[in-house]
Parts: sequence; structure tokens; C-alpha cells
Amino acid sequence: MFSGIVEEAAPIVALKRDNGNLHLTLKSSFAHELKIDQSVAHNGVCLTVVNIEGDHYTVTAIQETLERSNLGTLSVGDKVNLERSMLMNGRLDGHIVQGHVDQTARCTKIDLGSRYYTFTYDLNPEMAAKGYMTVEKGSVTVNGVSLTVCNSQDNSFQVAIIPYTYEHTNFHQIKEGSIVNLEFDIIGKYISRIMHFEKD
Repeated sequence: MFSGIVEEAAPIVALKRDNGNLHLTLKSSFAHELKIDQSVAHNGVCLTVVNIEGDHYTVTAIQETLERSNLGTLSVGDKVNLERSMLMNGRLDGHIVQGHVDQTARCTKIDLGSRYYTFTYDLNPEMAAKGYMTVEKGSVTVNGVSLTVCNSQDNSFQVAIIPYTYEHTNFHQIKEGSIVNLEFDIIGKYISRIMHFEKD
């Protein structure tokens, strides 16, 4: 379980394909604190640590994960948003995040204002019927970052971020056309599913 509060945007130092899987090696300031089998969110995707060497560690993404997320599009040098699993005795500064990406979305517009930055993403309206939707002022996770939705539409939504978030996550790498990972609010998904069964 995660909170969507990114600890570090870490660079990929190596990528290795292996029978449909992808091994990602990253350089992280907290690699020495990790343990084998520990869960870490990568752009919002929960992956298991399989190897640690100094300030580098490796995780493996299976084919299904690559098809559902943007991890398969990454290159060496790209920065990945990292978050270790949430401590149950700590503050929930973001919102409840499972680390299970629901779908990807394309960035269609970026407005870099003087006080905050606005990013617009497209949505597949057909996914809303399955509970994958946004609501005004609700929570959404974009590349592992817990954000508040604004201008929620059937086929798009926006998020507004402060300069600190822009600089300390991989949002500064996002351009118009970039693909990001989305995880929708788990409570909203359950409510939508219950309503679907009640209609039947």
C-alpha cells in the first residue's frame, strides 16, 4: 500500500529484456535501505526488489505490467518516481494507493504558469463504465503522484501541480504526447462496481 507521495525521481541505469519480462535497474539514494522482496512503487507500479548492489537496485516487470503501464516505453536515463510502501504508523499525506495501474493516458496539453502548472490528460470514456473515472476535486494517481482532479470531463481531466512537485518528480520530463500511468481512487472503483451489480 502506498500514499502517492514520491520520495525520489531516480534514473534508470540499465534495462534488460528476458522472455517478455523487463528488468529495470535504478540508481537510488535509498537503495542501501532496501531489502530483497521489498515492494517499491515505480511510476505508480508496485514492483518487487530482486537485486541490490551499492546504490543500484533491480526490479522486474512482467509482460502484463508492461502492457498496462508506461514502464515498457522507458529508456536508460529516464527518471522514475519512487515510493516505498507506506508505514501504518505514519501520516497518510496523499491518498490510498494500491500500486496497481488501471490504464495509461496521453498528455494533451501543458500550461506552465507562474504559480502552478496544469497538465491535461485524455481518458477513454468506455472505461468509466468499469469505474475508471475521475470526479471533480477527487484523487487520482499520475505516475505514482497523488493529485487532485480539476476540470473532470468524460474524456479528459486536469491536474495542477506546484513548482516543487514539478522539480522533484518526473513531471519535468512530461511533454505533450507523453504517456503516463493512472490509478483511480479505489473507493470510487468499488462504489462504481457495486452500482453496476445493483442495476443488474
